[in-house]
Amino acid sequence: YSKAYYLRQVHQPRHLKDSARLLGPEYLEVFTKAKWFVVPTIWLPISLYLFLRSALQFTASLPPFMVDPTLPLSGLVELPIDSIVKTSMCFFIGNFVWTLLEYIFHRFLFHVDYYLPDKPVFLLVHFLLHGVHHYVPMDRLRLVMPPPLFALLEWPMTRLAYKVFPLPIANGIISGAFAFYVLYDCMHYALHHTQLPAYMKEMKKYHLAHHYKNFELGFGVTSKVWDIVFNTYLPV
Repeated sequence: YSKAYYLRQVHQPRHLKDSARLLGPEYLEVFTKAKWFVVPTIWLPISLYLFLRSALQFTASLPPFMVDPTLPLSGLVELPIDSIVKTSMCFFIGNFVWTLLEYIFHRFLFHVDYYLPDKPVFLLVHFLLHGVHHYVPMDRLRLVMPPPLFALLEWPMTRLAYKVFPLPIANGIISGAFAFYVLYDCMHYALHHTQLPAYMKEMKKYHLAHHYKNFELGFGVTSKVWDIVFNTYLPV
């Protein structure tokens, strides 16, 4: 079938009783889905590790990760306050960086729709990345990124950070970005499936309008800020 047919179909939401099956072999299917709690279970410890590594590196040099990934306990006990403050500043910069990456990934990668080559392999990649979420938007097992997918997306971003910034700064920024990624994915799940406080109810309405009203606008999940900045705000 053509790309035009695929795009018409993928943006007509379906609602199924159970999670949709995408692939035949279970050893492949497992990589297409994840329960929401998998995200904080895997990525929050990594975020904390990078935060502590950053703080230690602001104090003294550490062996390269591949040489010795452990953190010296004595150093953690004696961390000076100024190192924690420096890492905390980098952490909050990382929070901000993630909000922009969230918007960029959603708009220019997940919704690359009309720039897709009209070839089956590209349509398949598009469907596995994000199309399936628009096809079955309430599928509980396809609301957060499977860890292999996020690892694939974060790899070039983290390599760039290590090229641009000194190690302690890079680790602090990546720590903050990972922490906000966890917030983003858990919030995304909550927008689809939980009772929410007032602010999140407003974001739920906004995000569901992206699914059911206009998928070419409203790319923000944790906030509408970048939609306003880049003129993709979706009136609800």
